[in-house]
Amino acid sequence: MPGEGASDARSNSPPGSGQGPVRGQAAGGSAKNIRQDLIWRLEAAAFAGFIGLMRWLGVERASALGGWLLRTLGPRSGNQSTVMRNLRIAFPELPEAGRERLALAQWEQTGRAFAETALMDILVKQNRIEVVGLDRLHAIRDSGRPVVFVGGHFANIETLAATITGSGVPCQITYRATNNPYVDAQIIAARARYGVKLFAPKGGDGARELLAGMARGESVALMNDQKFSEGPEVTFFGQPVNAAPGPSRLALRFGTVLQPMSVVRLPGVRFRLTVYEPITLMSTGDRQADIARGVQAITGFIEDRVRESPVDWFWVHKRWPDRVYAALESSRAASAV
Repeated sequence: MPGEGASDARSNSPPGSGQGPVRGQAAGGSAKNIRQDLIWRLEAAAFAGFIGLMRWLGVERASALGGWLLRTLGPRSGNQSTVMRNLRIAFPELPEAGRERLALAQWEQTGRAFAETALMDILVKQNRIEVVGLDRLHAIRDSGRPVVFVGGHFANIETLAATITGSGVPCQITYRATNNPYVDAQIIAARARYGVKLFAPKGGDGARELLAGMARGESVALMNDQKFSEGPEVTFFGQPVNAAPGPSRLALRFGTVLQPMSVVRLPGVRFRLTVYEPITLMSTGDRQADIARGVQAITGFIEDRVRESPVDWFWVHKRWPDRVYAALESSRAASAV
């Protein structure tokens, strides 16, 4: 989900800013390093051009263009098979033609979200995000105590980060840096335009920053709807999945709640974001069982939101373990005989 751990410059400093070497770039100036740096700079120029084009087009036209591009190209990509397999697992009763229509619509959603990210600050200023339960965010802000925000990849996930920070809640946003440090600097600068300034990089360093931030009273925001093989096994659409235990561990460690949020897309490049009832975890003394119950509660929340608005979810991710996909293919093969 979409906040910066603290105020250190770490890897958030743009290349060439004089605050340390570029991530992944050796100190020496070998031909290989120079070539890689040139490639990064060309990619960054192209990315800046894309951002500039989207902002020139404006919210409505940029969103429409992004939607059209992925609606056209997505079904022709290798990811289409993953989308269709996921839909067959989640909605086995839905006719194949219905799943194909849903797959096409989710590609358009994904394309729109990608294009809109370039204009999120404008989208926020134009009040295109309707918030249900804003009083809950204000109560969290006023309490001075941290919570663990949880959610999934719905509609446009940047609306979650923008709404949390816009409400005045100090919050660490987990963040996976891109391989290209110049592009990464552009993304960080773009997110700062709509208030997202506290980042916790994914991995060991990020985990330490999340803990330190919560100890200071900063909340954390985590997406919890993707595959995490090392996590506890829970149920999702009647099938086993593994999900990250991190949000539940943090909530139990700091004696706080899981605060679920989700968003749906409305007509006219508008969104309705809902801050739901918090999930309170029991501490029974059986730590692993308590964590597993928390993971299941989050996973159940995600499933409910998917069922309410399946077109809004990010179906491209390979969510279930290999054995579930294998069983699906075996079942289809048997029914075709």
